[in-house]
Amino acid sequence: MRRLSRPYFSKTFSKTLVWGFVPPGTPSFLRDLPIFLAAFSVFYAFLAVTRYWFTPISPQSEIDLRPGALPGYAMFSVTRIAISYFIALVFSIAYGYVAAYNAKAERFMIPLLDTLQSIPVLSFLPGVMLAMVALFPRRQFGIELGSILLIFSGQAWNMAFSFYSSLKSIPNEMHEVAQVYRWGRWQKLVEMELPFAAIGLVWNSMISVASAWFYLIACEMFILRNQDFRIPGLGSYLQTAANAADTRAMIWGLVVMIGVIVAMDQLIWRPVIAWAEKFKFEQIAGSQVPHSSVLDLLRSSRVLPLVGRLFISPARERLSLFLAREWRDRPVDHRRGNAGRWFSYAIAVAVSIAVAYAAVRMSRLAASVTGSELRSIFVGGGATFLRVEFTLLLAALWTVPAGVAIGLNPKLSATLQPIVQVVASVPATALFPIIVLLLTRVGGGLAIGSMVLMLLGTQWYILFNVIAGASALPTDLKEVCGVFRFGRWERWRKLILPGIFPYLITGFVTASGGAWNASILAEYFRLNGRTFSTTGLGAVVSSAADTGNYPVLLVATMLMALIVLAINRLVWRPLYTVASTRFKLES
Repeated sequence: MRRLSRPYFSKTFSKTLVWGFVPPGTPSFLRDLPIFLAAFSVFYAFLAVTRYWFTPISPQSEIDLRPGALPGYAMFSVTRIAISYFIALVFSIAYGYVAAYNAKAERFMIPLLDTLQSIPVLSFLPGVMLAMVALFPRRQFGIELGSILLIFSGQAWNMAFSFYSSLKSIPNEMHEVAQVYRWGRWQKLVEMELPFAAIGLVWNSMISVASAWFYLIACEMFILRNQDFRIPGLGSYLQTAANAADTRAMIWGLVVMIGVIVAMDQLIWRPVIAWAEKFKFEQIAGSQVPHSSVLDLLRSSRVLPLVGRLFISPARERLSLFLAREWRDRPVDHRRGNAGRWFSYAIAVAVSIAVAYAAVRMSRLAASVTGSELRSIFVGGGATFLRVEFTLLLAALWTVPAGVAIGLNPKLSATLQPIVQVVASVPATALFPIIVLLLTRVGGGLAIGSMVLMLLGTQWYILFNVIAGASALPTDLKEVCGVFRFGRWERWRKLILPGIFPYLITGFVTASGGAWNASILAEYFRLNGRTFSTTGLGAVVSSAADTGNYPVLLVATMLMALIVLAINRLVWRPLYTVASTRFKLES
């Protein structure tokens, strides 16, 4: 990491005046004032949210459409997204690690992950919400926890795919170095695997948070068993404003949402992107690197290093020593191995019994589906499949060249990345009423509008992964292309496409799952008391969820899972194999 000089910091602080930070020449203890204010704000938000969670249950909260209520609603929505993100991050690291290093588990974990990301949120919604309300029948915490888990179901999958793909792409020489130095699994994780996967995880974290904004409306306001559930947040605010045809409230809601997204980009994502640059796998440092005034402010702090020395470093060392001892290779105890084997058999039997019981119950439920309903399910499945594939093609035509241009040019990235982040984070569902009304007047209806919404919701998965792949290209390889005077086509064929290939496959996989997931909102939409729908599996799922037709909901979800499993087996799995063998960055 390059060392920053005091003149550099002075220059940085003069720039940060635009953002309200301290001016140059300020005493050192006042430079930590923004950090104290941020910490106090987070602590206050945590207290306010937890106090609301443990109030008596109120399934249908009254949504206040006055602009003065928006700051509180924004606080609730950001808190839900933040909690679900950290759960998704832990899940992604654990799931991707097991799938990457356990060949037997990989055979079913990756298809299962692809299937889970493709199942619409509304398919999870009845079971998750009923279970959470049953666990916490008297407190608001049950509905809040259900909403967080539903947001998690829209965030975790692409980060898990990214971490898995990064682990499969680690060069063999790095594994050999870890073996020479006799690193344990914990040391390999924190010293090699997480740093190597950092850039991909950062960019996929951004799109995960963006997708959380996309599904916020469905997770904060929904109908279950003819009961209207509403919890305070920006999603429920925008949906209530749309149902009331209150254009002024919709504009205010969008303005506040965009403001929150811009603030998160400047205060969180841009510093994280600049920080993750040090994990780039290269031998020659680039002349242009991402920059963040917030990161410079944090590095100049006097309080943060003190807190790190007194609290964080000792805790981290104790945790590292404990996990290193726990994960260290030991001689095999055959008696313990036999006991563990019998315990595994018992768990497998219990899981098999539970799966068999669930299969019997689902079979009985599915048997009640009529022939006409079954026909509409299969016709809808074919229509949605064609829409998904056409949407992926349209998305790739512009996201690949745009992502490469942004990823290879830090200055362009600094300018366009906030704009892309804002556009990707604004829920397409908030813009969809305008799109539907426009297409209704012009012509085309929801048949075209559904593809527009699916494109708005899924193209960012490809774009952000391509940006991550282009950003991770080593500077020395780019300089070699300049030395040998490669033309544009040769540069694309020999450097760019092979370098971004693993990231591109991850983008396509997650975009495909996102398109299937977005079909529930794209093919069935309510506006001003009218219901707009088109032929598709998403429309079948949404209609069944609205009417409480659980047999049709179950069969439609099962068909969607089967289609996704077939695509994973025939397309994505072979491409992942190619990415981890032919296009691995190693000597």
